[in-house]
Amino acid sequence: MFYYLLKYVLLGPLLRVVFRPRIEGLEHVPPSGPAIVAGNHLSFSDHFLMPAVLKRRITFLAKAEYFTGPGVKGRLTAFFFRSAGQIPVDRSGKEAGQAAIREGLGVLSKGELLGIYPEGTRSHDGRLYKGKVGVAVMALRAGVPVIPCAMIGTFEAQPPGKVIPNIHPVVIRFGKPLEFSRYAGMEHEKAVLRAITDEIMYAILTLSEQEYVDEYAAVVKAEQAAAKGEKERKFPRAPLS
Repeated sequence: MFYYLLKYVLLGPLLRVVFRPRIEGLEHVPPSGPAIVAGNHLSFSDHFLMPAVLKRRITFLAKAEYFTGPGVKGRLTAFFFRSAGQIPVDRSGKEAGQAAIREGLGVLSKGELLGIYPEGTRSHDGRLYKGKVGVAVMALRAGVPVIPCAMIGTFEAQPPGKVIPNIHPVVIRFGKPLEFSRYAGMEHEKAVLRAITDEIMYAILTLSEQEYVDEYAAVVKAEQAAAKGEKERKFPRAPLS
């Protein structure tokens, strides 16, 4: 109930006014039945803009940190995400990927839409990064199509670290469903999973026209953070006099 209250009364109309989203290819999203919507991830607002324009309900796998924050803000954030039907996924540890797959398959088994960001994290610089193979595993095990989706303009509207969004036009573009039944029963073949994931990422890239980086975003972020820390240790700031 709260999901539809957010979509049609509280949040959806506001998002349409602020971002003025233009929707393209909505006819590619099936009106019923299970499917995966796989998109690029540029902004925190992506979580809300895509559900706002879809006619069907969609459930996203959201990082567990959104549900475990401290204080009043943390509790409000957790309440908001749970009420909106989002599922927390712990991204740390060896079992994190398997837990996400189990949760995603549970959504698909109910005939619903599952939203996933194959990059695994938000892009910190607006580029599209290498996809993780979990989306391929779920597509094969559930036997469902994957609809590629490109969020365009959300990075400029709300880049990482910005709380109050800029008023900026946004395009949400859906591509033709990708079907992988030719790989049925091959979900344990690493080369097959990589090929499927790369096909999905290429479809997203074609829709978004981003620059592509053939590395995982989380790895690049960690390397840049480590380099920044090393630089600060070598060249500490002089104290203010």
